[in-house]
Amino acid sequence: MAKAAKNQAKSVANETELTADAPAGPSIDAEDVARFSALAARWWDPKGEFAPLHKFNPNRVRFIRDTCVDHFLRDPRAVAPFGDLRLIDIGCGGGLLSEPMKRMGFDVTGIDASEKNIGTAKAHAAEVGLDIRYLAQTVEQVVASKESGFDVVLTMEVIEHVNDPESFLKTCASLVKPGGLLFIATLNRTLKAHALGIVAAEYVLQWVPKGTHDWNKFLKPEEIEGFLEGTGLTPDPAVGVSYNPFTATWALSNDTAVNYMIVARRDLL
Repeated sequence: MAKAAKNQAKSVANETELTADAPAGPSIDAEDVARFSALAARWWDPKGEFAPLHKFNPNRVRFIRDTCVDHFLRDPRAVAPFGDLRLIDIGCGGGLLSEPMKRMGFDVTGIDASEKNIGTAKAHAAEVGLDIRYLAQTVEQVVASKESGFDVVLTMEVIEHVNDPESFLKTCASLVKPGGLLFIATLNRTLKAHALGIVAAEYVLQWVPKGTHDWNKFLKPEEIEGFLEGTGLTPDPAVGVSYNPFTATWALSNDTAVNYMIVARRDLL
């Protein structure tokens, strides 16, 4: 069985390289795509370059689940309460969020501008037996394909890696169905974020490769809120995510000076 799963995983990875349309769109930052493509094979290594995301991920998953349970009036005790809802994970990388979303019952589409990332995501989903639709595309290509709207749109730790973040976010917002949710996670453009998110994380602790982040691309919560004006989405106040160096754990907090998340809601028609 293990050998068959590995062969299937290898097959879908190869299929991605052969059949996917080349990702294209104004949001692409070619240098960032190349940087993440070079690390694509290591997405699922909890001790590798993406170790901080593995530690950070439970908080993201819990926040998304709790928000969706409240918003869509679902049973919080259910294992998979979102079986009738569609979700798109924009900038899905190797699938670290797409897979837990699928296990919650969502019909999941994951997109990424890196074909290598999508190959890794497809291969891992095949290995663990999850049916996730992965596309090597940008959000602009999804919109151009006349894809119908999604109940939940995720863009988590992505907007700080794109060109023209305002246009990118408005395009993401256009995919949210009436009554749906948009989740945004990013880093704040503060001196604290520079000290912890770049100097400490990249150079001192070496949690992530040097050059992963550009402080000038970090965004303040009020800038995100401004980008959402005219989209028909109403943003909630930002929620901070803070790191405790003594316990080596992440937790939701009122401190938005470094990492934060925003939920934006579209009213029912």
